[in-house]
Amino acid sequence: MYRKITQTIQRISQSMRLMVGVPEYSTYVEHMKNAHPDRSIMSHAEFFRERQEARYGSKGRVNRCC
Repeated sequence: MYRKITQTIQRISQSMRLMVGVPEYSTYVEHMKNAHPDRSIMSHAEFFRERQEARYGSKGRVNRCC
């Protein structure tokens, strides 16, 4: 029962993070290990910065009026 509750909470948390655009570092690491074993894996900080850059562009500056 405890395991099922924990899994449900983890899935809800993951869903909420994805809804607001927060990428999953663990998913990235798993993908890199499986699909690109020859490439180095970014640190969590590097990964976060890269995802922010990809989402917002301009090195974190927002280029919009609102």
